[in-house]
Amino acid sequence: MILGVGATWGICAAATAAVIARPFRWPEAIWAVAGAALLLALGLMPWQAALGAVAKGGDVYLFLIGMMLLSETAREQGLFDWVAAAAAAHARGSPRRLFALVYATGIVTTTFLSNDATAVVLTPAVYAAARKAKADPLPLLFACALIANAASFVLPISNPANLVLYGGKMPPLGEWFGSFALPSLAAIGVPFVALRWAERARLTGSCATDVARTPLSAGGRTALAGIAATALLLLVMSARDLPLGLPTCVAGVATLLLVGALARRSPLALARQVSWSVLPLVAGLFVLVEALDRTGVIAQVAAALRTTAADPVRGAALAGTVLAFVSNLMNNLPAGLVASTAVAQAHPPRLVVDALLIGVDLGPNLSITGSLATILWLQAIRREGEDVGFWRFLKVGAVTMIPALAAALGARLLIG
Repeated sequence: MILGVGATWGICAAATAAVIARPFRWPEAIWAVAGAALLLALGLMPWQAALGAVAKGGDVYLFLIGMMLLSETAREQGLFDWVAAAAAAHARGSPRRLFALVYATGIVTTTFLSNDATAVVLTPAVYAAARKAKADPLPLLFACALIANAASFVLPISNPANLVLYGGKMPPLGEWFGSFALPSLAAIGVPFVALRWAERARLTGSCATDVARTPLSAGGRTALAGIAATALLLLVMSARDLPLGLPTCVAGVATLLLVGALARRSPLALARQVSWSVLPLVAGLFVLVEALDRTGVIAQVAAALRTTAADPVRGAALAGTVLAFVSNLMNNLPAGLVASTAVAQAHPPRLVVDALLIGVDLGPNLSITGSLATILWLQAIRREGEDVGFWRFLKVGAVTMIPALAAALGARLLIG
């Protein structure tokens, strides 16, 4: 039994490390799936349990499919180039103003479409804006990555992890704002100042102002309408405590088909451009979490959470901080799943649950594989010919995430 537990832990740790390090530059999905397959091959996990774990991610898969289809449709129809030209024009030759515009747009996108949408939909537009304005793209791309997580608890729909952590029973919006309005301001404001300072050398000088702006095609307008309709749909579904995956997927497919009909282009050709490898990556992570659950680790986490009832303030600060850093060691998706299962077993004070949410949402800004949104961001920038290594992102993450986490947790504890 002990050997089985040790082997399970070793395989899960090795798979997570490989996802982070990407040996041989192979995609992250290969290592997550390989870890899950090795657990099955060694008899450390029944295949029925693995299938059950994969099935738990159904809503997440549907959500990602919808967002990726929306993004690819918008890209193919020139919507990103149109947005990029508008942003470059409004920057009026200032890289610092362009940086602020990108950050503000990221806040809106994350708030109403989720952090994954910022990674998938906004990042290509930002790269296009940097290219058109002849500006250094890295500070702008970092802004996309950081705001995707920093603004992810402004609304319940801003991050699918929020729905997971509260077990689908979200607090009313008024209560949500009472808990997270001040922490959100801290989580958003601190990284902006810190990143602006860290990248100050790259934001000097001027950028191009004479950017050609071509009219948006009918397909581009339809893609834009599809994205706006999806945002409205997500707000409605969230207000009714309904799953977000299926409506997002339906909206993405409907937009793809409608734009394909207008442009007289096969939707299958466009769908083939989507980075589908993210789906097996997520499935593999779900299996790894299920394997850890079977070792009893979640029961231990639940027991630790029960002790926080004696001193909720201290317990909340500790729980949120620990989960923030653990999310970078094992990705915040499995970390959030472990935390949500433990919360369901332990029923800790609400203050502790809120602190856990801040940790699992904001903590992943420390590393490139801390969250699914950042992995999607990495895939998006690699398609554009850019790449950011682990240490490069860690340098930026250490400067921005740690003070932001302290400020956001402090703000939530101050509210009480």
